[in-house]
Amino acid sequence: MAGPAIGVSPYWELTFDADGDVDAPERDRLLAEASGHGVRDLLVFAHGWNNERSGATRLYGRFFAPVPSLAPKARLGYVGVIWPSMMFADEAVPDFPPSAAADVPAAERPGLDEGSRQALLKVFPDRATVVEGLARLLDRRPDDGPSPAEFGRLLRLLVEVEPRGPQAACAADTALEEAPGSALEMLGGDIGQVCRDFARALERVEAAASGAETLSLTPKGLWDGAREVLRQATYYAMKRRAGTVGERGLGPVIGRLAQSAPGVRVHLVGHSFGGRLVSFALRGLPDGVPTVKSVTLLQGAFSHYAFAARLPDDPGSGGVLHDCRGRVDGPLVCCHSRFDSALGTFYPLASRMAGDDRSLTGGLTGDFDIGRLLGPRWGAMGHDGVQAVDGTRALALADALRGLPATGCVNVDASAVVCHGGPPSGAHSDIVHRELAQLVLAAGRVA
Repeated sequence: MAGPAIGVSPYWELTFDADGDVDAPERDRLLAEASGHGVRDLLVFAHGWNNERSGATRLYGRFFAPVPSLAPKARLGYVGVIWPSMMFADEAVPDFPPSAAADVPAAERPGLDEGSRQALLKVFPDRATVVEGLARLLDRRPDDGPSPAEFGRLLRLLVEVEPRGPQAACAADTALEEAPGSALEMLGGDIGQVCRDFARALERVEAAASGAETLSLTPKGLWDGAREVLRQATYYAMKRRAGTVGERGLGPVIGRLAQSAPGVRVHLVGHSFGGRLVSFALRGLPDGVPTVKSVTLLQGAFSHYAFAARLPDDPGSGGVLHDCRGRVDGPLVCCHSRFDSALGTFYPLASRMAGDDRSLTGGLTGDFDIGRLLGPRWGAMGHDGVQAVDGTRALALADALRGLPATGCVNVDASAVVCHGGPPSGAHSDIVHRELAQLVLAAGRVA
């Protein structure tokens, strides 16, 4: 059953489309075979940024590789979740061969490299004309005034969804967020200023990575920022999809598995937006199903308040998953790293611009104070862990491997191993480590 890229067995895949509809034959195969293989503990992994099925299976194979030796007597099964997400081709992933675009120095890259353009066409197949229009603007970098507004218009067309469709219903992490029906809020104002803000943020991240002083923004920096706005808007769409796939897709499948194989203990693992996917699967899980025994979030790319019953700055509001913690019959473990610049810098910037602080871009003039953008309201799970949930424990990775609480939320500082990667994402994808695989087994109490 195991393919050559996986190396563990028994292994199944579950493929979902953007609206959470599952590949029925794959689902039925899992439901029919899990009990027959004698599986006691099923590890279900959802990838985050990814362009191809082959990339997802390589990730799963590399991450699962040490598991059999860590738990030699366990009756394990493995599931790889495949869902339509993407990453830009210029992002190097630690422990994986770099793409052609990632090997090109930043100053020599086109506005939109061919690999990223093809990835956009694949995940937005009905919006090819919009993708080509964005690519032309990024490549030409025009100086005329109307061009940024045209860029913003095209970007709204790229990421908007049907207001009453399934994806719009899974856009928000907290009750304070507006679940946008048509477009990102950050694209509705002065798009030129938004692009300049992102260019400043990118400049700071690159300077920090090289140890150099931050340079002044040049006039053409607007289009450098525009490319980052495209990246963040695209990832916002992937974040929205992840919630949809989890709630409408994976959650119901786990519910059916509990009926067909009631003795199987399920352990959910998600990286980046895959962490949001497996978390929203709890919201889609039928009531009274005790199958999920642990959840492990690896650099989760969603709000650190998603599980909070009350928000610190608005006690009348809470996270959209606050009532889902009780659906885990075990711990919910959240790994975070200070070296993750995707979540430490760009996520709060995009989140705040997409939220209800309409004065942000207009108020940023002169020096760009990125510290103002890193307030707690806009933080991500993978940056500082679960927040505003009573009883949450905080442990270093080494301490967590010596013993985890049996229940509740646990923040694990994984900076000791999640520490490699260059700009703009930093260590966001540096997750293939034996220690993290060991943590997944510890969270699930897998012997």
